[in-house]
Amino acid sequence: MLNSQRMDRVGGGLVEQVDTLIVGGGQAGLAMSAHLSEAGIDHRILERDRLVERWRSARWDSLVANGPAWHDRFPPHQYDDTAPDAFPTRDSVVRYFETFAQKISAPVRTGVAVKRVTRRHGAPGFQVETSEGALLATSVVAATGAFQRPVLPPLLPKRDDIAQIHSSAYRNPSALAPGAVLVVGAGSSGGQIADELLRAGRRVFLSIGPHDRPPRRYRGRDYCWWLGVLGKWDLAAATPGTEHITISVSGAGGGVTVDFRRLAARGATLLGMVEAWQDNALTLRGDLAQNIAAGDANYLSVLDEADAFVKAQGLTLPEEPEARLLPPAPGCVTQPIRRLDPAAEGITTIVWATGYARDDRWIDLDVFDPEGRPKHQRGVTSVPGFYFLGLPWQSRRGSSFIWGVWHDARYLADQIGIQGAYRAYHNAASARAAE
Repeated sequence: MLNSQRMDRVGGGLVEQVDTLIVGGGQAGLAMSAHLSEAGIDHRILERDRLVERWRSARWDSLVANGPAWHDRFPPHQYDDTAPDAFPTRDSVVRYFETFAQKISAPVRTGVAVKRVTRRHGAPGFQVETSEGALLATSVVAATGAFQRPVLPPLLPKRDDIAQIHSSAYRNPSALAPGAVLVVGAGSSGGQIADELLRAGRRVFLSIGPHDRPPRRYRGRDYCWWLGVLGKWDLAAATPGTEHITISVSGAGGGVTVDFRRLAARGATLLGMVEAWQDNALTLRGDLAQNIAAGDANYLSVLDEADAFVKAQGLTLPEEPEARLLPPAPGCVTQPIRRLDPAAEGITTIVWATGYARDDRWIDLDVFDPEGRPKHQRGVTSVPGFYFLGLPWQSRRGSSFIWGVWHDARYLADQIGIQGAYRAYHNAASARAAE
């Protein structure tokens, strides 16, 4: 029976036993819980902090979702406080998941950290050590996602005159020390933070690496729609060499197409990728124009494919030739800066929008390759009963998005149910043989 408490004896004591343990109470864990509940599979969610903690404490104050409300959601559940074509705020997303957890009666225990998962010896399943003791699980789903440990490149030494923070610790311009700000990273976080700092009157330097920058809207449709109808969300794997290229897109200000040249026109100084720290200054790669051009090529390729799709399908969507007009390259692109002295430029804060790394130290299982990456097939590992959920490109390009993790969770719930049916047959067959 769902959520019933069962006990098993281990080492002379009774230990709680659950069919499936979900580690992580974010979007992946809640999606997994919904599908397991629908299948009638006993499960628990353990979350070390609060429900959807990343959306609460690792986002800046003005953040909005990068996709519109009609798209960035679980398919059966809509936003109560956001129009379909609007972009949910950080707080709206938190309320959305809180409401969803209540709706499905998610069996979540917050404030419980999972410290170690090991295979049981001579018995199926896993022993799980937590901050509140041990428990046994037949199956374990690592639903901790890919955004666990902020990455801060160790390029600069610690300095009293320059504060270095990760984008997850950024809240608003007034929380930073007075002075200029260097933002490192051309993804959604870096671009939005740089834009907000400019609006607050700050002097901004923005380091830009390789990126894709799709149109926010084109011919009356959001880019989420275009990537869907063009089949790009369902791509099974990234093009080799592009696995780590970020998407520069924003829902801020009602959603506009990102173009870093427009930031430069408003006063931002664009830079190439940060390379090293030498003689009290940052050295920068000479790749800025190349990275801007590659972003343009990606942008124009989406327009080309969209136009071809409209023609092939006979759709009556308005033409938008002005979308192909690109601003001229600013001086910081044509004459790039290769050395940046923070003291001379008055830079008092560096915001590293440089992404995250996984933290899998609690998984004591042979489920990683030599580089430490999860080994799996659509989330299913070679260790019976252990699964990953919420990984980028887990089954498709959209796997790490809210709607994408919903579909991956459904697949894993099916796999868990199939294995449960095999165990039920084994138990029944063993009972018949004993009789």
